[in-house]
Amino acid sequence: MLDRIWGDVLAAQAPPGERGVLLTALLALAVVLVPRAWQVARHAVTIAHEGAHGVAALLAGRRLSGIRLHSDTSGLTVSKGRPTGPGMVLTAAAGYPGPALLGLAGALLLRERHALAVLWLAVLLLGLLLLLVRNFYGLYVVLVAGAAVAAVSWWGSDQVQSLAAYAGVWFLLLAAPRPVLELQALRRRGRARDSDADTLARLTGLPGLVWVLLFLLLTVGCLVVGARWLWLGA
Repeated sequence: MLDRIWGDVLAAQAPPGERGVLLTALLALAVVLVPRAWQVARHAVTIAHEGAHGVAALLAGRRLSGIRLHSDTSGLTVSKGRPTGPGMVLTAAAGYPGPALLGLAGALLLRERHALAVLWLAVLLLGLLLLLVRNFYGLYVVLVAGAAVAAVSWWGSDQVQSLAAYAGVWFLLLAAPRPVLELQALRRRGRARDSDADTLARLTGLPGLVWVLLFLLLTVGCLVVGARWLWLGA
């Protein structure tokens, strides 16, 4: 079975064509813009956000204690180590760009026509995240997401797999800037004093607004580059 999965992952799949790329982009955009759909789909962004914090903490040499995901789409990643310094800055800075960078990696794979690799990579990352989640709701969200992607990866036709991979990558790219804008809206109302941007402001001396603008620049930049790669892959 593993040989079959590995062979399928390395193989190239036919892209959905320009119409399929456009339709998946419009679908993802609708999910981001429609409030009721966004309320549910935002959990995927939170998973990527907290996962990015976790990866950055490990790369910085910190000890990762666990990740919690909540029903209001918020999350928390706890790591142990020095409370200041480059490692803590890297950990705090990774969250908001995380979904965009993950989407950009997916767009690169789709440009090379590896749609199934995108899906199985998502299953792998969700499986690893499952080992780090420390609350019941977080386990539930990650299990549901992982089971859904695994089902499409295993039983979906080539066309369904390709469309699902494009829709997922488009969603990550299009969704990534929205939490940054939401963050600044909360900051203006004084309701995000412990946000990543404000934590980074305390760690570095740079104003929180500068960090918000950097997050926005990174997420929009990934969207522009990723969209070009997705269109080229069609």
